Amino acid sequence: MVDTTELPYQQIPEHPAEYSPGNILSRMIDGLGFRYYWATEGLTKKDLAFTPSEGSRSTQETLIHLYGLSETIVNAPQNQPNIRPTNWSQLSFDTLRHRTLTNFKVASDLCRGKTADEVAEFTIIFQSGERSREFPYWNMINGPIADAIYHTGQIVVFRRTSGNPINPKVDVFLGRTGS
Repeated sequence: MVDTTELPYQQIPEHPAEYSPGNILSRMIDGLGFRYYWATEGLTKKDLAFTPSEGSRSTQETLIHLYGLSETIVNAPQNQPNIRPTNWSQLSFDTLRHRTLTNFKVASDLCRGKTADEVAEFTIIFQSGERSREFPYWNMINGPIADAIYHTGQIVVFRRTSGNPINPKVDVFLGRTGS
């Protein structure tokens, strides 16, 4: 069993004092982590099995995809390759949630305080067998980060449709739960 008592992003961390490239990226990832935390908090087996239509991804399959995106998000600041294909279907919901949130936190920490020149050194690397492709970090913003935000929103809609909406006190603007 995965220890989920100390998961990051129950609330969004305090914002940095200055607007730097690394701090802005870090805050984007923190916002994603907060949204993901609450989108996945209290999901049931019924929620995980939910699929909006035949042939579409279930909530569980969407969570697996989000985990893969989180791997790409955490690997780029470290210039680590993303090995493809990878099968994470055997991971439990608790493991997926824990690892995804941890990846977001580590990625945020790796970006925080970085200068434009340091961010420019981040590389997205995809490796499949002997073949390797590299992309600039610019692609992270419109690619994996935007995709993860999009799919986190899908989880919110899926769980609402399956009868288990998120906590109505979640305030994504302030990054905390209200009263």
